[in-house]
Amino acid sequence: MGSCFSSPVKADEFSYNDKSSYLSGLSMSSRTSSSVRAAAQKTEWEILDSTPVKSFTFHELKLATRNFRPDSVVGEGGFGCVFKGWLDETSLTPTKPGTGLVIAVKKLNQESFQGHREWLTEINYLGELTHPNLVKLVGYCLEDDHHLLAYEFMQNGSLENHLFRRGSHLKPLPWSLRVKVALDAAKGLAFLHSDPVKVIYRDFKASNILLDADYNGKLSDFGLARDGPMGDLSYVSTRIMGTYGYAAPEYMSSGRLNARSDVYSFGVVLLEILLGKQALDYNRPAKEENLVDWARPHLTSRRKVLRIVDPRLDTQYLPEEAVRLASIAVQCISFEPKSRPTMDQVVRALQQLQDNLGIPSQTDPVKDGKKHGFKTRAKLPEV
Repeated sequence: MGSCFSSPVKADEFSYNDKSSYLSGLSMSSRTSSSVRAAAQKTEWEILDSTPVKSFTFHELKLATRNFRPDSVVGEGGFGCVFKGWLDETSLTPTKPGTGLVIAVKKLNQESFQGHREWLTEINYLGELTHPNLVKLVGYCLEDDHHLLAYEFMQNGSLENHLFRRGSHLKPLPWSLRVKVALDAAKGLAFLHSDPVKVIYRDFKASNILLDADYNGKLSDFGLARDGPMGDLSYVSTRIMGTYGYAAPEYMSSGRLNARSDVYSFGVVLLEILLGKQALDYNRPAKEENLVDWARPHLTSRRKVLRIVDPRLDTQYLPEEAVRLASIAVQCISFEPKSRPTMDQVVRALQQLQDNLGIPSQTDPVKDGKKHGFKTRAKLPEV
């Protein structure tokens, strides 16, 4: 993957960063999910012609981003570079910087390993699906060898940056906001898994959760999304793709993918939110490189959980809140897919946690001195 420019990325503004390695109203738009599924059988031009977003010319996006100037770069990932741009809110034509609708323009790097297939997949899904916790696709450009996507601009960048970037300009994300963003992301996944949508995200991770000006979390980067199993099938077989540290073990070993694969990835991100450690970090000691493997033994009791919570959170949370979040994460990363909760159940549990933030519970979720698994002591509410 080549660099866009030699100048550093402005991570404090916006980011679609993707540094990890790849392995190989609650509504839809006026079209139903059946049209999304049917699109998988369509040709490229049929998909583009049926997508209800704007088709930009290369010249329009060039003007909107000030000729893709280096100081317009706000992120870089496997797809290519991301540029900040401006459009008139009504006509969606280029306007001068600082006025109108702010957009983020992803420009495909011709050497990108993600390439055209993922570009088209993003249009197929984000062009059809609308939800408060999905990043809005404004339009696309396909002209000669140019492949671009234009999205709503997410002012506060990625969850990954706020959890793991160190620097005076980025303060640690507060506990209440961590719970809020987790809930927002859970709602986005629950929508994708719901009837009649039935979409598997397949690449859920902290860098793909973007935050707007009010810290509302939204899922981005749908290049690896897939339609879920239909009828009596319990999974779909795919090429093994995703991100090390986040992908579910059964998918890694078999290529069999279903909604519970996303649930596992969500559990990994919950651990990142709770512990302030990345899913995979080769700078840590060998036994601690993989966060899930390292954390499992520490998630078996209240005392152990409280010892490993992100120390930057200090006293922002009540002990039972951290234990509750840990219990949800433990269930999500269960080795047995059928033992994992649905995303609807996760949303209910996180909503309850958010509603009770700062309110001490009268009963301890895990009694001191007793060895209880979180699954039996802190069950998720039934759907």
